Formats: sequence, structure tokens, C-alpha cells
Amino acid sequence: MCRPDTLGPSEHFRKRTMHNPKPKIIFFDIDDTLYRKYTDTLRPSVTEAVNALKSKGILTAIATGRPYVAMPAKVRALAEEAGIDLLLTINGQFIRHNGSVLKTFPLRRENIAALCADLDGLGIAHAFVSNDNIAVSEPLPEVEKAMRHILPQHPVDKDFFRSNDVFQILGFYGKEYDARVDALAAKYGFRTVRWHETGVDILDIEGSKARGIRTAAAALGIDIADTMAFGDGLNDIEMMKAVGFGVCMGNGHPDTQAAADYVCPTVEEDGVYNGLKALGII
Repeated sequence: MCRPDTLGPSEHFRKRTMHNPKPKIIFFDIDDTLYRKYTDTLRPSVTEAVNALKSKGILTAIATGRPYVAMPAKVRALAEEAGIDLLLTINGQFIRHNGSVLKTFPLRRENIAALCADLDGLGIAHAFVSNDNIAVSEPLPEVEKAMRHILPQHPVDKDFFRSNDVFQILGFYGKEYDARVDALAAKYGFRTVRWHETGVDILDIEGSKARGIRTAAAALGIDIADTMAFGDGLNDIEMMKAVGFGVCMGNGHPDTQAAADYVCPTVEEDGVYNGLKALGII
């Protein structure tokens, strides 16, 4: 394992504060933060970093847009073997602490039905995200392309939401539909965040990793100032702003980097390990 330990805070430091944080809990995004989904890679330094945090009594947490059923096997193994304390999944809509459900934020069925009827009118395929499954409305090529690295094997069921708690909807469409879908989503109390060229998260207008983190921190008796997070994508921007100290990966979206306190090296450069090291946390 090779780690660029020469990288220091002066080379990556960004924005709000000029002191090293002392977090009580750290939240980690999965895709392109802990793990590269397109190569199924979780670098050994990630396990080393989590173990080092645990040895210092710092709680560790996953904060991902994925439901538990779609967590990669390597990340699940990390969570179990390293004893990650908290799982915040589906962009903060499902929170589990030490194996027990702490809080959930299911969507209202009548709002799902209304939005999906309008999506059908536009010819837009969609999917329903529960904790245990992701059901797609129809198996179109753009759907399967977006789902390939999330949950390749999934049911086709347009009525899945009628008998299952759904915490998020996925829309499968290109950017040319963004304005129309954004307006429809807002009408029913939803908002959108793009994560793929043909994939968009549609979630409750109040829903985000930030809300999930605030909920979890309050339940655990941790001041939000004592929280920290690592992320890379557009769905991590609110998380960067909500926590006491936000770290964006060097491979992260420019808007997410701008919202962070600190930009660490890339995944391939063992960014999580080296970021924690440079900040004096491990």
C-alpha cells in the first residue's frame, strides 16, 4: 500500500476555519469517497483509517445515497468487521445505530402516486427505493445503465410503493428534462439531485444527509459542532455545510469542494487516510 503522506494541510486547505477539528463522530460517503464503484475498489487504507479512529474513541458512520440492500459487499464487510457505529442510508432517510433502527423518513404514498403519474406522462421511467429493495417501473436501457453499479438485480413493479415504505424515488432521464421534472417535484413536496447522466434522486424537500446527521447527532447527544464528514458528490453539499467540519475528496465535484472546509487527496491517493492524518485526527 502506498500513501502520499507528504501531503499536508497547506496543500488542500479550503475555507471556513483555520484549526484542526476534534470530531466525536465522522460520517463517510461511500461512492467515490470510501469506494470506487466502477472498479469495485476499497483501498486497504480505508480500513486502517477506520480502525485508527475507533482506537481513539471517535465514532464512525456511513452516510450514503444507497439503501442498505445496495451497499457494496466490500463496504458491508468493512462496516461489520471494523464495527462502524451508525448507518445513515438513502440520503439520510433511514438511520440505523448499532443494528437498531433509530429513525426513518418514508415518503407519503399519495405524493408518490401523483408524481409518478406525471413522470409516466412524460415517458420517464422511475424506481422506488426502500431499505430492502429498489423496484423499477420498467426495464429500459437507460434504467439498466444507471442501475448496473447500484443494484443490478432488481424487480420491475410499478405499484411497489403501494405496499412498501419508500424513502426515495429515482428518475431516469437526461438533463434536458431537468427543469420540467424539478417543477413537478416541487409541486408534490419533492426535490431532485442528479447522480448519473441518466439518473436523478427525487426525495422529500426536507430530506438530505444533513437532516439525517442532525437527527442522529441529537439522538446520540453529540453537538453538531463535534461532527465531521467526508464526501464528493452533489448530494454531499448540504452535509458539508451542516457538519462541524466538512472534507471533500480531491476527485469531488467542484461545487462540493467549494462547500467544504478542506479538500483531501483523491480516492486513489488514499484521501480519507491522508486527510485524517494531515488534520491531526489519526
